[in-house]
Amino acid sequence: MAISYYSAHAKLAWIFALLLILVTTTIQVHCQSPPGFISVDCGFTNTSAYNDSITGIQFDPDSGFVEGGLNNKISAEFMVGSDEQQKTLRSFPDGSRNCYTLPSTAGTKYLLRATFTYGNYDGLNKSRDGSLFLFGLHIGVNIWEAVNMTNWDPSLTIWKEVITVAPANSVSVCLINFSSGTPFVSALELRPLDDLMYPFVNSSVSISYFKRIRFGETTEFITRYKLDPYDRFWEAWLLTTYPWISLNTSDRVRRLPGDNTFQVPEGILQQASTLDTNFSFLEINVTVGPNLDAKNLELLPIFHFAEINSSNPSRRFDIYSDNELLFPDFSPSRFQVDSMHQNGRFLHNPAAIFRLNRTRRSRLPPLINAFEVYSLVRMDNLTTDSNDVNYMKEVKKHYNLARINWNGDPCSPREYSWEGLTCDYSKSNQNPRIVAVNLSTSGLKGGLVISFMNMVSLENLDLSHNNLTGAIPDYQIKSLKVLDLSYNQLDGPIPDSILQRSHAGLLDLRFA
Repeated sequence: MAISYYSAHAKLAWIFALLLILVTTTIQVHCQSPPGFISVDCGFTNTSAYNDSITGIQFDPDSGFVEGGLNNKISAEFMVGSDEQQKTLRSFPDGSRNCYTLPSTAGTKYLLRATFTYGNYDGLNKSRDGSLFLFGLHIGVNIWEAVNMTNWDPSLTIWKEVITVAPANSVSVCLINFSSGTPFVSALELRPLDDLMYPFVNSSVSISYFKRIRFGETTEFITRYKLDPYDRFWEAWLLTTYPWISLNTSDRVRRLPGDNTFQVPEGILQQASTLDTNFSFLEINVTVGPNLDAKNLELLPIFHFAEINSSNPSRRFDIYSDNELLFPDFSPSRFQVDSMHQNGRFLHNPAAIFRLNRTRRSRLPPLINAFEVYSLVRMDNLTTDSNDVNYMKEVKKHYNLARINWNGDPCSPREYSWEGLTCDYSKSNQNPRIVAVNLSTSGLKGGLVISFMNMVSLENLDLSHNNLTGAIPDYQIKSLKVLDLSYNQLDGPIPDSILQRSHAGLLDLRFA
């Protein structure tokens, strides 16, 4: 699902559709970047970082995180009042996949956010010309979601968010070209989470933001860092007039000792929404966006409750996902948060409707403080063996190779594997290995890079028809079956180990 915003009157205003209501307001949060935050202004051409004028969070230019693409600015008509990150963007007219690589700690959970403001940067009015304007997003080597800007106001910004586990010392965000509009991105934000948070997120399951709401009455439409130290975006509940009633308290609302599962900010839990006593149910209807398949939608709802009514009458209600009863006869604890979810179970709920029904013995209607709901992102594809990845990156750097599709993971997913590589996927539960490298007629110059010597699964290496010079290294790779070094400028003797394997019929050596 996409939540969008636009800039006006020099402040960031968010457009949020909930129950067919459209409201705008501004973010007014001033802070400093906490440790571990990575914020990237895509397409920003200055060499130094800056602090965002609204949040105070530091943003870096994207040149150190991506290869390829074009720096762009949104159209002048949208510049006035736009926040810093949305004034620039990086577009990727070439290649089927282009990836950003953000530094991370392997095994750590992260919240990753991406924003997209078209702003008619190319002067083509692509979001308004009636044609399909759609491109994809991958988190690492797995499908995350699609970005759909068809018939979209160019001044509005779409944002996407995923909670995932870093598979290695970096997290990749890839833009996928569907041949239906040039992919682009305006900003990327990576936020480390406590490892105990969202326990159902692991190396094989990530979750994509669908909705995150704070209830009660608030002056800020988006609540984020500093109130939330993890910089999650909590959208304000927009229904505050009759029959809706906003509750608040200055008393402490606590978590159970050791309960770090969601860490909802106390300032959010100190407010809630309920209804006039004449009403019996509360419904949250989360609109399904155009990028999601509603029929196959799998949602994970998380309800956060704390009874903050100063009196102590009975409040009991049933919690439903569409027509499925999730939690019967629930009663929120006084001044203590209860976070209700079904242990990471994803629910089939094509209508995206959630309902709290007052029970017969309850004296009060339902109450809710906060609500999160996520869609499932399957992390089924395995990344290429990390050693093979590093060695191919060394080869790429050594020969200054600039092949369009040498971006992202070399072998995964299969449809985006690097040109000239053959990968072995035969072991379904293991990372793919590179078994053949064909760099024939690739304009290679200089000596033979030793990185190939370390690729223990390599069977075929074709470096023919280049301008390689110098001696032949002693490639002692037992797996190597074909070594083609013909039509180069190599000199010196052929190492004995290579000759011996060739004479024994274990290696097809081609050298001329």
